[in-house]
Amino acid sequence: MARRPATTQGPASKGAPKRRKTICLALQGGGSHGAFTWGVLDRLLQDERIEIEGISGTSAGAMNAAVAADGLVRDGRNGARAALMQFWEAVARLGRFGPIQRGPFEVASGTWNLQDSPSHIMLDWVSRFLSPYQFNPLNYNPLLETLRSTIDFDNVRRCTKLHLFIAATSVRSGKIRIFENQDLSAEAIMASACLPHLFQAVEVDGEPYWDGGYMGNPALYPLIYNCETRDVVIIQVNPMVRNEVPTTTPDILDRLNEISFNSSLMREMRAIAFVSRLVEENRLDQSRYKRMLIHRIDVAEEMNALGASSKLNAELKFLHYLRDLGRAEADTWLARNFDALGERSTVDIGTDYL
Repeated sequence: MARRPATTQGPASKGAPKRRKTICLALQGGGSHGAFTWGVLDRLLQDERIEIEGISGTSAGAMNAAVAADGLVRDGRNGARAALMQFWEAVARLGRFGPIQRGPFEVASGTWNLQDSPSHIMLDWVSRFLSPYQFNPLNYNPLLETLRSTIDFDNVRRCTKLHLFIAATSVRSGKIRIFENQDLSAEAIMASACLPHLFQAVEVDGEPYWDGGYMGNPALYPLIYNCETRDVVIIQVNPMVRNEVPTTTPDILDRLNEISFNSSLMREMRAIAFVSRLVEENRLDQSRYKRMLIHRIDVAEEMNALGASSKLNAELKFLHYLRDLGRAEADTWLARNFDALGERSTVDIGTDYL
């Protein structure tokens, strides 16, 4: 889509298998639904034909990216897979003692949604009338402590095998900030995941930030400008299409959130389509610009039935369910699309995003 980087930054090593292919990943945010991305990463890391050059992540996607980088430094691919499992199990332990739990009706009916749970109803009611500065004046944030205790950010900052690009939204300017490996800390990751109705703004270098999903969910341009591979695989956990028109207030708000958090991705995809067309028509200098190859591992069909409230469900059983869906979707995607990597896009941008 844009200018070629001046230097090659890919992690491929000499003597790599002939069929090894390099990709970049773009990881959306989505609360507990980030466990679906855990499953996708687990499957991709298991496949030695795949090299991951860079990851752009937002919110839960940012957490997955940082955890993977930490694990890679510790013990390569197996270390990354183990670190992801340890992180999500820590999230489940945190959720076990949290205020948001499924009620007896949800447990009996087998739904993972929480919209009828008394604790979720109470949180929803409180957050409509009180800000996090009012209902949590001491700014207690157990998720931030979990990030500090489970991720070695010294490892993340010195990781050279994986380039990270983590998005957060500046509260004051409304602009996106991209944190790279050398900038990352627990606070930077938490800034990327800071939903303003639940958390106080997170300060990094004296600047307050909110969730990166408002401006980049995920941001694609850092992968285009700073990585060599043309193949970008989007791990999309927020559905683009809903066939039903929402009629209740919670459903309307859920759909508005999905549209809002997909809007920045759609804008970038339009730009990619435009520049790619100019490259194909030889109207841009191909020594300076590259045609991007776009792929997507989409949410499993089962996830379309999950409401936004389930993004707050951190039960280990639910996280394992999402992980297994992610692994299955990644496995199917690899079987269908591995040969297309480096050759063509497997997403029709015009149909899916324009």
